[in-house]
Amino acid sequence: MHEHAYGPSETGSVVLDLGGETGALIVYTGRNLHGREIEISWDEDRRTHSAVRERRVRDGSFHSAVYPDLPAGNYTVWWDESTPVGTVSVHGGAIAEFVWPSSGFGAAD
Repeated sequence: MHEHAYGPSETGSVVLDLGGETGALIVYTGRNLHGREIEISWDEDRRTHSAVRERRVRDGSFHSAVYPDLPAGNYTVWWDESTPVGTVSVHGGAIAEFVWPSSGFGAAD
């Protein structure tokens, strides 16, 4: 996994195109994973990644990785190349949410 230094994402800066068989996924983490690239996969051979960024909203902020434009299906969320953290179902026209485990795996805070 890679780490990058991204600035915060402001309210309204992420646009998701949902519908038909296309959905999206948000992986919520703690700030300790800021900049970390988290991979997800629909199957073992094809992974995609997104960086954890601070997301500023009207009531404060949180940290998450956002995966737009995903085909509906079951996805594995990965800690590293060989260790899954969990699975999540993405449905067309909807936003799926996954909360990073609070113990182990670089615990969220």
